Amino acid sequence: MFDSFYPGEWIDSTYDIDFKSFYDNGYKGVVFDVDNTLVCHGAPMNDQAYELIMSLKNMGYGVLFLSNNKEPRVKSFNESVDCKYIFKAGKPNPKNYLKACEILGTNKDNTLFVGDQLFTDVWGANKAGLYSILVKPIDKHEEIQIVLKRRLEWIVLKAYKRKLRKEGKM
Repeated sequence: MFDSFYPGEWIDSTYDIDFKSFYDNGYKGVVFDVDNTLVCHGAPMNDQAYELIMSLKNMGYGVLFLSNNKEPRVKSFNESVDCKYIFKAGKPNPKNYLKACEILGTNKDNTLFVGDQLFTDVWGANKAGLYSILVKPIDKHEEIQIVLKRRLEWIVLKAYKRKLRKEGKM
């Protein structure tokens, strides 16, 4: 029933993902949501995010930021790492996920998507055919419309956990 919302993986933090293993298994692109995935909502690039992005680029990954935010937010976040980005992405519409692959020179089968929201980030990545990784939001203090969505997400995540237990993966 909720399968289209289930992530490929659910991990505590973006910074816990074994990107080297994914790279060794053929993944060549990483598409990130920005707010609450790499930094707190509205925060500038920080050292941890900078180091991660630069290590991914040095590893050989193409990196792109896919955000529903306006360009000034995404552009300023990107300045120090010089990656590609798409602003006002219209997530969960799969169109810009696929455009991200095109920009990176990758395809849906060798591109990861990392985000913190089921109903925008993961659902859109899944509809586009990308491997989706859901991370827990960095900041627990969020705008009211996101707080309301989070309550609905927990219903889906509870079903996801049951499915994983049934499959012996949890």
